[in-house]
Amino acid sequence: MSSPESLEGELGRDAVVVGFDGSERSRQAAHWAAREAVSRGLRLVVVNALRGPFPEVLVTSLSMPLPQLVDEAAVRAYTDEHLAELADECVRIAPGLDVDTRAFDGHPAAVLGEVARNAALLVVGSSGATGLARLFAGSVTADLAHHATGTLVVVRETGAEGGHVVVGVDGSDPSYLAADFAVDFAARHDRPVVAVHATTGLPVDAMAPGGAWGQGLGLGLDAEQLRTSADALIVKSLDGPLARHPEVRAERLVSFARPAQALVEAAEGAALLVVGSHGHGAVRRALLGSVSHAMLHHAHCPLALVHGARQPH
Repeated sequence: MSSPESLEGELGRDAVVVGFDGSERSRQAAHWAAREAVSRGLRLVVVNALRGPFPEVLVTSLSMPLPQLVDEAAVRAYTDEHLAELADECVRIAPGLDVDTRAFDGHPAAVLGEVARNAALLVVGSSGATGLARLFAGSVTADLAHHATGTLVVVRETGAEGGHVVVGVDGSDPSYLAADFAVDFAARHDRPVVAVHATTGLPVDAMAPGGAWGQGLGLGLDAEQLRTSADALIVKSLDGPLARHPEVRAERLVSFARPAQALVEAAEGAALLVVGSHGHGAVRRALLGSVSHAMLHHAHCPLALVHGARQPH
């Protein structure tokens, strides 16, 4: 059994890495990752994490059914068999795909984080039934969302066939990266983009009902001025990505709703929702901070969390 530390991220370098725990959600994530890898011309690396040592009477961390009495060798053989089956599925779904499957000892978040350290993309399923499936749904996804240095895609549902791509923008560096990611994805999959900016900057709960400014505003600010300023911010965010992909159709949406509410509504029937990892600015911007966390729980389509600082073009 290999150690992920010894790989120093080389296994996943410039690849699409996906975590697989045997659950149906992680299988859907692997299928999504396979299609994305082929569209990018990249390898797919499927990673399973086993937690040992195994007792003679095993309560397995896998969601896959196992005999009650097994030893470590049996678990590893069973895992390798299911990884091989999944690899065959991914190649059928995405012909021409180059797939590498690996099983490692260790905590799932640590294993995935290390293997994906130099990856183009890390993909996980959002939930599952038991064992590692619960870990991927809870602490693993949360750990990766907070500590990943690259882009993390969380697949809860596979997204609408032919659906649009939604991106949240707020003028921060992560939101520029999110716009880049969203337009590039849309270009490769022939999807339109909807760029959303919620004008609220108040320190309010991301998922509270109603708008931050609400009806009538009442704060000495003109709605049309806010809308014009917000629209200009969206234009600026999309300017570079659309110059590189002029074929992509883009719609700008200014919302006076709570940021997370605006994104959830815009992402109805979407193929993908993209947000930056956190936001900042002259006023507190909920859109790319607490909202990215809210989207982990409320988005009904695949969610891309884009980390990092914008590089000059």
